[in-house]
Amino acid sequence: MSFESFIASRFLPKDSNTYSGPLVGIATYSIALGVLVMVMAVCILRGFQGEIRQKVVGFGSHIVVTTYATGGAYEETPISTRRPEVSRILGTPGVRHLNFFANKGGMIKTEDQIHGIIFKGVDSSYDTSFFASNLVEGRLFDFPTEKPSNQVIISQTVANKLHLAVGDKMRTYFWQGDFYRARAFEICGIYSTDLSEFDEHYVIGDIRQVQRLNDWDSTQVAGYEILVDDFKHLDPIADAVIAQLGYDLTMATIVGQNPALFSWLDLLDSNIILIIIIMMLVCTVSIISALLIMIFEKTSTIGVLKAIGATDASIRRIFLIKSASIIGKGILLGDAVAWLLGWLQHRFHLVRLDSASYSMDTVPVDLNPWIFVVISVATLLICLLALLLPTAYISRIEPSKTIKFD
Repeated sequence: MSFESFIASRFLPKDSNTYSGPLVGIATYSIALGVLVMVMAVCILRGFQGEIRQKVVGFGSHIVVTTYATGGAYEETPISTRRPEVSRILGTPGVRHLNFFANKGGMIKTEDQIHGIIFKGVDSSYDTSFFASNLVEGRLFDFPTEKPSNQVIISQTVANKLHLAVGDKMRTYFWQGDFYRARAFEICGIYSTDLSEFDEHYVIGDIRQVQRLNDWDSTQVAGYEILVDDFKHLDPIADAVIAQLGYDLTMATIVGQNPALFSWLDLLDSNIILIIIIMMLVCTVSIISALLIMIFEKTSTIGVLKAIGATDASIRRIFLIKSASIIGKGILLGDAVAWLLGWLQHRFHLVRLDSASYSMDTVPVDLNPWIFVVISVATLLICLLALLLPTAYISRIEPSKTIKFD
């Protein structure tokens, strides 16, 4: 043990009745509270952002490739699944999955109601994990090998509005030029994502139904949906994908398709920064106050240490070591409570939300260990840097005056 560590360990014993004893306790709990608030704020906001992104991507993937001539969900221009771009896209670094899709606008008609929908047709390669995790009733549709499946999944919103249930027949009409075509589908599952703008309209089924409605062959689709490995790398991957496309194809990212939503999600980062700044100020003010009181109470000790040859730098290190111990205890306590609260919320969903307002029914928590590590290290470093200025007072203490005073 070094000289500075030994002296620091002798400061403020547990039975100390000095003024700095309670203040050190207050500083420890203040730092713990600050770390708790920072960690929980970041975990909750990151969880909220991740949940919304996952739901939006679940409906539309990260990148969508279509033709320039596409006229929306009612009159889509087909592209071939055998184009050379498909293999090139699949070979692009960062691309995780590619599937084909086709949309068709129409309406569901019951005995007393009519509701407009977008029928999204997907093939057997479609990643159904998103809808599987959001199913509230029934099951996902099958892909028979010979003929198109007439099974579909609809949202809880549509089911409630039209009084439909799993197993019901759903009469649907699709526009084809100046005419319409009728189809009867069987509802095999009901999903709920709490994203009203999507739940209101999307019905998911077999892409071959859309191909038949549009008089397309089995190689014609409306476009390609592409999933990437990491959302953070979406822009460079999108640039690499668009470089692989032919002159007649265009590409859109999920961010470009929903600019308002993702701008709002990015705006939440400013709230995180504001909370972190405020809590860091609370932590630094608390530890600075405790340090100054310790210095004032240990003035005579500082004079004695200087008299026996200790340098100002050595004495500063003593107080910094003691302060680091206080900060560390506060950080560990704050992290422990934050992890416990986060785990309880993640496991038992104790805090509920209004799904109509927040697009989810429970507070999401992202318990990423790196959040705890980064906030803990940043708190320790910032607090120690803030202590460099008050420890400069030590150099003004003169041994002759302090020892004579005692």
